[in-house]
Amino acid sequence: MKVNKAVIPAAGLGTRFLPATKSQPKEMLPLLDKPSIQYVVEEAVRAGLTDLLVVTGRGKRSIEDHFDRSFELEYYLATRGKEEQLELIRDIPDLAAAIHYIRQKDPLGLGNAVAVAEPHVGGHSFACLLGDDIIMESNPLLEQMLRVHERYGRSVLAVMEVPKHDIPMYGCIQPEFVEDNLARVTSIVEKPSADEAPSNLAAIGRYVLTPEIFDALRDTKPGTGDEIQLTDAINLLAQEQAVYAYVFEGGRYDVGNMLDYLKATVELAIDREDVGSDFREFISDLVQRRKLL
Repeated sequence: MKVNKAVIPAAGLGTRFLPATKSQPKEMLPLLDKPSIQYVVEEAVRAGLTDLLVVTGRGKRSIEDHFDRSFELEYYLATRGKEEQLELIRDIPDLAAAIHYIRQKDPLGLGNAVAVAEPHVGGHSFACLLGDDIIMESNPLLEQMLRVHERYGRSVLAVMEVPKHDIPMYGCIQPEFVEDNLARVTSIVEKPSADEAPSNLAAIGRYVLTPEIFDALRDTKPGTGDEIQLTDAINLLAQEQAVYAYVFEGGRYDVGNMLDYLKATVELAIDREDVGSDFREFISDLVQRRKLL
């Protein structure tokens, strides 16, 4: 069956961005004029997903407010003739998807965040998009993964090559290639040392998962960080049925990382029609001036 559901875990505390995340969710930190979670939701909609479940936690109510109507603000903008801004905020709740919310009551890890989505997802395959990973609009990664799932009827992970020193930050796969950019996952290990990793192909925050992942999550014991790791559940699932890895390059930033957050901001800014030209000129001038210092 065609996948139309997505789960977006958004319950993390965002400690890497303290103190900014002390009073606002990390998913609401802006990349230019949109919070990061809006980019993720828009990616899901572009891929044709129409039923989105956001898994939140305590202190995340502003995410729900962002995707809801704001009648007071709309009235204010309408009465002052600010039609451009009015259209922007009306477009948010008018996205071509229904957005639902559920809370992860205990911070037990990504695997647990996915597990609480089971009643909503039911017995269907679904996409899972992590809010820390921003995929640039020019990269149709999720659409490509969904096509792989439709062809094989099995779970699909997005993986990319990472430098050796970054391997301990990711779940790394043991691949068995079936095509140039598609491999069967024979195993996956959460945050291995660089010397013990089965490869340098690391899973990043895009998945298309079959409903059997929930059985695997029930059988998964707390792992790294004493949390239920989605990676460990996928490793169990790969022993029961085929799991595929789609290898892609570029167009992705981990905005839970300060450096990638800055890189994503710069790339988005230079591509903007309204500020891109001036910003590119500023960056060029800045680089030249700093070289002269």
